[in-house]
Amino acid sequence: MNISPFIDIVEDLNRDLSQAERYRRLVLAIQRAIPCDVVALLKLTDGHLLPVAALGLKDEALARRFAVTQHPRLQHILNSSQLTRFNSDSPLPDPYDGLVDDGSEQLHVHDCMGSAIYIDGSPWGVLTLDAMQPGSFDSLNPMETRAYIAAVAAVIKTSRHIEALEARVEHNHQVAQRLLETVAPSEIIGKSPAIQSMRADINTVAPSKLSVLITGETGVGKELVAKSLHQHSQRKNQPLVQINCAALPENIVESELFGHVKGAFSGAVSDRSGRFELADGGTLFLDEVGELPLPVQAKLLRALQYGEIQRVGSDKIIVVDVRIVAATNRDLQQEVRENRFRADLYHRLSVYPLAVPPLREREKDFLLLAGYFLEKSQHQLGVAKLRLQQSAIEQLARYNWPGNVRELEHLLSRAALRAITEQGRETSIVSIDSEHLNLQLTPGVLPVSSSTEITRVQGSSQKPLVTDISCEVNESGLRAATDEYQRQVINRALENEQGNLAAVARALKLDRSNLIRAMRRLGLV
Repeated sequence: MNISPFIDIVEDLNRDLSQAERYRRLVLAIQRAIPCDVVALLKLTDGHLLPVAALGLKDEALARRFAVTQHPRLQHILNSSQLTRFNSDSPLPDPYDGLVDDGSEQLHVHDCMGSAIYIDGSPWGVLTLDAMQPGSFDSLNPMETRAYIAAVAAVIKTSRHIEALEARVEHNHQVAQRLLETVAPSEIIGKSPAIQSMRADINTVAPSKLSVLITGETGVGKELVAKSLHQHSQRKNQPLVQINCAALPENIVESELFGHVKGAFSGAVSDRSGRFELADGGTLFLDEVGELPLPVQAKLLRALQYGEIQRVGSDKIIVVDVRIVAATNRDLQQEVRENRFRADLYHRLSVYPLAVPPLREREKDFLLLAGYFLEKSQHQLGVAKLRLQQSAIEQLARYNWPGNVRELEHLLSRAALRAITEQGRETSIVSIDSEHLNLQLTPGVLPVSSSTEITRVQGSSQKPLVTDISCEVNESGLRAATDEYQRQVINRALENEQGNLAAVARALKLDRSNLIRAMRRLGLV
């Protein structure tokens, strides 16, 4: 028996490692102990198996959410108390078809086995192993293999307190009074520096009582950020209540926020609680807050200042304890300057501003998100497997994403339908290529992000931010050329403003936090 992997696993228990690193080192040790091509550790959450560490799978597989009921091999492994091995001619579809990082689009005859991982008598997830050569696992000692599985369970049990702090995705029941329902993923998908920075902001402000103003372009996922703030707050077991300020006529916004009494206006046939009362003890999410009419803004300000509301048609004061999270795609500072938004309300809402980065600033996150959306689509559309061909991936990487994550989801849904129509619903793997995406890319034009908008600083003593705009892409590729262009714009603004970041942000028409995030990504700080 090779004890070296055991030694590594035991020594790692005494190391101060992040959850992701601990799991990565764990699957590495398992691969050394049991030679194979693919090792994956998947965690069971709400009927889905989520990859937490894997070797030998493509990047998009890491964002897949494998519904247990939709993947019979995983279901069989999870429901068995013994190590499960599948015959090379097993008719059960393999969940990793098209996802193995070996250059092929479909798994051929190979060795496959797995084991359920139990912690304190309850299923935690599964460990799967695949070898491309049939018979690779014939010589394994069953006792030794079970010992390695037990070591995996021991590591996971030891690190559960870290997992609970970082993931917080194992809630078995939703709050009964929660009114906000969403089809978006329950966690924020992405590994880019921009998303890591945003996650850090969420973890910083979520446990506090501070009001948060979420800003960002249309489709970036502001609702998901609001949900994450609530889930990581001390109010997570209380209601999260949403109101879309842009979707309500002006004459009923006040009633929706504060409630009304019977007879307060035509149609008020009974007393009705408003969103503030429903959110008492929890979080109120004011989506599209920039659309609120000025008269309602004044009453909202009082509610935020004193925690007191009055139902329409009533003189009775109701005291509520509500944490406010607001979101907008407008520049509220500009709205204040143009007298369309109250300055005092803006400062009350933006105690902690939190900017959501656009998809074009999130590096390869589009690929992880694509994996998530394709996994969801293949079940909704009734096909065995959806995958992206390299030509499609390259086209997605070149696109500027004006509609952000929402546009990506809708784009992939349309492309999947086109590919299914062309290749047939019974095809084992439906491949999406660039023609199915049908993206309109402008030849020779770089996708310029909002963080590098072309503008000039007013004043004859200052140089234009860009003197020679060249969109030629050299051998380093489109993304590198785009980054270099952004560096030039920011460096020229820094020179003009003598390093004053606040002035640079104004010149580039950016929030200061967005500017700093872009500078970090480009290596300028």
